[in-house]
Parts: sequence; structure tokens; C-alpha cells
Amino acid sequence: MNTVRIPEILLPGKDTDMKKWAVNACDQFTSDEDYWKKTKECASGGPSAFNLILPEIYLSEAEQRIEKIHSTMREYLSNGVFRAVKGFVLVERITQSGTRCGIVLSIDLEDYSYEKGAKVPVRSTEATILERIPPRVEIRRGAPLELPHAMLLYDDNEESVLNCVKRGEVLYDFPLMCDGGRVKGTLIENPDEVVSSLYALTAKENFSEDKFLFAVGDGNHSLAAAKACWEEIKSTVGEKERETHPARFALCEAVNIYSPALKFEAIHRYVKTDAAAAFAEGLKTSGGQSAYIVVDGTEKKIPFDDNVPKGIEALDCYISEFLKEYDGEADYIHGSMDEMKSLTRRGGAGIILPAIKKDDFFRLISTGGNLPRKTFSMGDGNEKRYYIEAKRIK
Repeated sequence: MNTVRIPEILLPGKDTDMKKWAVNACDQFTSDEDYWKKTKECASGGPSAFNLILPEIYLSEAEQRIEKIHSTMREYLSNGVFRAVKGFVLVERITQSGTRCGIVLSIDLEDYSYEKGAKVPVRSTEATILERIPPRVEIRRGAPLELPHAMLLYDDNEESVLNCVKRGEVLYDFPLMCDGGRVKGTLIENPDEVVSSLYALTAKENFSEDKFLFAVGDGNHSLAAAKACWEEIKSTVGEKERETHPARFALCEAVNIYSPALKFEAIHRYVKTDAAAAFAEGLKTSGGQSAYIVVDGTEKKIPFDDNVPKGIEALDCYISEFLKEYDGEADYIHGSMDEMKSLTRRGGAGIILPAIKKDDFFRLISTGGNLPRKTFSMGDGNEKRYYIEAKRIK
């Protein structure tokens, strides 16, 4: 296995105001323009990653914004905004959920696939929506840099990887804008040992034949765009150049799925319909797990499949068929039972789903492939990865 690579990472120079520099993942707060207006205000007055990304709330303005993003990347590179660091970065992120540790590293895109059932070391966790890839490809295609918000999960309940890390120079330590908490980045002195420790995880009993190393927890569509761009480039360069071309390798942050600060929650279903009683009557479930159907602010416990993704797939099929017969629409809810009760008092029906257990997660991906869309959530919007590190892709 040669999936993990030691990258040359670009960081802002030591004189950069890092609180202005680091901004949240582009796919967060997609309906909250005030959040991104505040981000723009906080980022103004100096170099900022905000000028190098396209928040998805502005996708309708992509044509005008992409050219400016590319020119700003080139400007930052030529004006000495960045300094280069060879190695891995240990990221310690303090959020409302606790301190989450991650490792910024590169992966070989030849070892990644978003196709269901693909037996590769790096796999998507949920079904990829193909129409979401082209806009990201357009952003990346002309970009000399990538700034990652992809978060990879690895299965290490003994914390063997983080326990082997030797800390070196502190590269940054600062508060994040917009209630993002605080982040500290430290150069890892023994990257080769860390790589060996990661590869050793694939020898665990459950995965000794599968060689499954990483599951993409966040940022799968951006990683899929990186893969698509690499496939375009690969067809235009010689075999020798393919081995080292910078676009072949994607910068990501790898996080232990067992991190106590990594919230792992179900995403519930809410059906907006005037036929809530008919929806509840027609819903048939079984199994040893428990879920709740909520109508008019009142919950009722129902059985649910022991294989939670299989149960969610069946539920989503039922919702789809129901909406063909009755007016309404489906929505995905991250909130609590109380929030669902409040919603259903105004109409519709909700289903509170069980969360996938962390112990089961890698086994489910290994045996069943991609999970149904919106099966799980990892933390609140302001806990997502902020853009800090960059890497050349040209």
C-alpha cells in the first residue's frame, strides 16, 4: 500500500493574521448569507483563504467568482504570502464538543473511489450526487492550489496512530472566526512512523483482506472533483510524469473515528404533508433497533432494522413512493426530538432515526459499500474543518 504521501504544505507566512486567514468549509451554512457576510467582514484587510474558495451559497455567481479566485491564488504565490513546510501537520481543534485531533497528509487519488462497492483504500461513505461534481471541477481545473476541507476517518480504537506522533515546531495557534473555536497546528517529526502506524490498521482482523484504510467523512464531493480533474490530466501526460504530478495527490485531514470530540449523529427525516396520518399508517418497519415516528407533536416508538443503513434505504424508498401519491416534500433534520415535535405540530410527520455506532461504521462500509444519502452527520456547522493549509496542484 502506498496511499499516504508526505506533502509539501503551504502555510501563510508568520506575519499573517491567522484569524483573518482561516475560514469555514465552503459547503456549510448554505442558506445563511449573513454567516458568509460576517466571514467576509472578518477576513477583510489582509490575505485570507476566503479569497481562494467559493462558498456554495454563491454557486450561482460561479462564473464571475472563479476567475478572481484563480488570479488571487497566483497573486498570493507570486507575492510570497506562503511558506513551505514538508511533512504532516497535527491539528488540534477545540470546539464545543471537545478537542479533536487530526493529521494533515496527502493521499494518492489512484487509491480513492466514490463508486459503491469499490475495493480501494479510500472510500466514500455516502452516495455521491454526480451533478454536484462539475461546479467543483470548474473551480479546481484552473487553480494552481488546493485548500482542503476533506476529512478522512480511520478506525483506531487503541489510538495507536496518535500515540506514536512526535511533536515538533508549533506552526500556528489561534482563535477561529465565527464561533469556530480554536486551532493549533504542530509539525510532526516522525511522518514515516505515522504512515506505518496507519497502514498497520488495515491488518486488523475485520479488514485483513479488504485493506480499507480511510472513509471520507466530510468533503467527498470535493475529493470526487479532485479525482475527476486528475483523470483529465492523467490522459495528457506521460507515464513518468504521472508518478509525481502534484494533481495526483490530494491534501486531507485524517481523524480517528473514535475521537470523543467527533460527534456522530443520525440525520432524521421529516415529511411535509397534509396526509401525516396516512404516512404513519403505511410505514412498516421491523428489527431490533428502535426509531420513533412523530405526528402532531407526539412520538411513537417503532422497531427499526439492526442494519441501520439498510433500514434507512427502505425508509427513503417508502418516503419516495409516498410522495408520488400525496403532495409534499421530504427534508433532512439534524435536530432533537423536541425540534421534531415542534415541526410536526405545524403538520407533517417525522422519523427520529438511530445513529450508526462507531464500532459498526467501517464494517458497514466494507461489507455494504456507500451508505444511503444523509445517513449520518459529523458535528455542527461551526465544527467543520477550516481552510488553513494549501498545496500546489500545478
